[in-house]
Amino acid sequence: MVSKVLTVPNAQGFHMRPASVFSTAMGKYPCSVNIKFNGNNYNAKSTLNLIAACMKCGSVIELICDGDQENEALAEGAKMIEDGFGE
Repeated sequence: MVSKVLTVPNAQGFHMRPASVFSTAMGKYPCSVNIKFNGNNYNAKSTLNLIAACMKCGSVIELICDGDQENEALAEGAKMIEDGFGE
């Protein structure tokens, strides 16, 4: 298991477009990918779970990957979040 603490930088947070892009990108990895936010774990491969988490700009989250290709998933996921999903 690997993880990284990140801050959501984009003004709109994890709204529909970034949630969809993120969950699609994480779905290609065989490992589990979760986001821990406000004491809850959310499946990062589910667009609806990401939207339901209500992660806003400035939210501190932990991206957690566990299983095959966990390092690759963490690297890609962290980069997407740090880059603000290109917004």
